[in-house]
Amino acid sequence: MKVFYIDVESFCANDFIDSLLKYRLHGKKTEIFKYAYSNVGVWHDPDRESDMLESIRKESPDFAFSFNYYPLVSKVCQKAGLKYISWVYDNPQVALYHYTLVNSCNEVFLFDSEMYETYASQGIKTVHYMPLAASTERLDKFTMSDAKAASYRSKKVSFVGSMYTEEHNFYERMLPKLDSYVHGYLEGLMRSQIHIQGYNFIENCLSDDIISKMYDALPLEPHKDGVDTKNYLYSDYVINRRITGIERAELLTKIARKYPVDLYTKDESFSAPGINNHGIVTYYDYMPYVFKGSDINLNISLRSIKKGIPLRCFDIMGCRGFLLSNFQEDFFRYFEPDVDFVFYESQSDLLNKVDFYLQHEDERKAIAERAYEKIKKDHTFNVRVEQILTEAGIT
Repeated sequence: MKVFYIDVESFCANDFIDSLLKYRLHGKKTEIFKYAYSNVGVWHDPDRESDMLESIRKESPDFAFSFNYYPLVSKVCQKAGLKYISWVYDNPQVALYHYTLVNSCNEVFLFDSEMYETYASQGIKTVHYMPLAASTERLDKFTMSDAKAASYRSKKVSFVGSMYTEEHNFYERMLPKLDSYVHGYLEGLMRSQIHIQGYNFIENCLSDDIISKMYDALPLEPHKDGVDTKNYLYSDYVINRRITGIERAELLTKIARKYPVDLYTKDESFSAPGINNHGIVTYYDYMPYVFKGSDINLNISLRSIKKGIPLRCFDIMGCRGFLLSNFQEDFFRYFEPDVDFVFYESQSDLLNKVDFYLQHEDERKAIAERAYEKIKKDHTFNVRVEQILTEAGIT
């Protein structure tokens, strides 16, 4: 089996490649040809398309693969008659609205069941639902007895993730040109959504008039060769990012009034009493130490992830870390609350559960251990490779 691998930097890449290399199709060893790909935001590039097509014909792979979906790759694979498997781990993912999504070469696996339902309900046959995974084999190699782990021991509460103040901050760019009525409306809308877990109503609450005024303040254009809308762009790329930033800052700040909070994020300028901002922690080298060394690992999902389980959660559970998460519906497909993980329903509920689980170490460790065993059995990249290739018809 030979894989034409679209080589774009992604968190999952090394673990997935390792599992691919272990996979045997008809007893034959897997080969991987890595095709360097950098113009990920470009959907039409004749020179790149020609070069990719030439490489495919030269290598004669069994299928192409990428993390996240790239319309340009789909166009080339359709022309080459090559199956294109993609596994989407980001939401929003505007590329899914490109007209190429219906190409017969596609097998698109989506980590958020609501994303899957959105496209499948339109009669699109090229999409599948597939949750993310963790490599317990790799994560087991990180031990808290390692010298490198010293600074990650005895952490109370930790959060690893963006504060959405450092990049793609469309809301702040839009604000100076926004009229006071729309500003007030959006602030009220965001505050209402913060109090609701499990249902996102932002897109439905952006009227044509509101969208028009947001557009005047910050023009975002839907793609001409796609079916994305202004409502989608402004709800997921502007408002839901802003909500997530507000929510993460408020929750971490409130927890830190009582317990030390260790924050690992790109924005090193973010500060509040009780929060120790360490800056970025590298995914493959040090992040597992954070998850293993923390009493409580928080997940506060990006609000555009409507139902899916973020990769962070699989990594936490795969590290035998205790996971305290906001409500995400897809958890309940595979995990049992208060048995494998704990979820909170409100800010006050979160604070109460932080209190409880910091004081009940045995319960905390038992939950983390059960989650780890489920990940190791059913949610590794080895398991996912077989599931994806089987569902994609690679037999």
